[in-house]
Amino acid sequence: MGSDEGGVESADDAGSAASVVPPVDRAAGSAAHGVPPVDAAAAAGSPAPAVPPADAVAATPGAATGAASSAVPAARRYTRAELEQYRDLAVPDLVGPQTRLLFVGINPSLWTAATGTHFSHPGNRFYPALVAAGIIPRLPAFAGPLPDEDIRMLLDAGIGNTNLVNRATVRADELAVSELVAGAERLRETVRRVRPAVVAVAGVTAYRQSFERPKARAGRQPELLEGAELWVVPNPSGLNAHETIASLGEAYAAPARAAGLLP
Repeated sequence: MGSDEGGVESADDAGSAASVVPPVDRAAGSAAHGVPPVDAAAAAGSPAPAVPPADAVAATPGAATGAASSAVPAARRYTRAELEQYRDLAVPDLVGPQTRLLFVGINPSLWTAATGTHFSHPGNRFYPALVAAGIIPRLPAFAGPLPDEDIRMLLDAGIGNTNLVNRATVRADELAVSELVAGAERLRETVRRVRPAVVAVAGVTAYRQSFERPKARAGRQPELLEGAELWVVPNPSGLNAHETIASLGEAYAAPARAAGLLP
């Protein structure tokens, strides 16, 4: 999922790999590379798509920060050419009837589009921060397609994921401001459908642009979004260097408490 101001998840640093990603049927979108839509009860019952074997040295989630890496399986790496196959594709939302806290990325990275998993780049700190906050009990295998048990863990924890703009790019600054403004309306429609208690947008610059709030600051916002509390939290990309897993965990714990997921 997407990126923000110099520290953006869409700025994936693609590594080298000897294995080849299957060609993408662009007309079919994400479903063409084995990523089913993840929504409601269907999420827990669908088989997880397989991760192609990695012949190159694998990256480990958390390695960019030196934290939370030991419990996570190694991830395959993609070449830039492989990732380019996924440009402009959409990624299904991860939501269910128990979603109380909806995290909103800016837009999918190419890595996220390739795996179908939000915030999936191995250097992204989203899931380590959720663990640090106590929102989820362990790290999911997030650098590839999520296994069924990890989908269930996230949904059972009350977590959901969506994006402002559902179009994969290398960097979020490839998006037009008009796309971000349209993304705010897309988010309103998603919130009306999913009905979370709290919505947390990951990235203050993207929030300012999409909601046309140039002076907005991080934290709880004064207005509701379709009846949900609205928060702006830091983007978890490894490029967002002034944030750590600990500081991200603190920032994510606040909306989680507001949603009733933490005491």
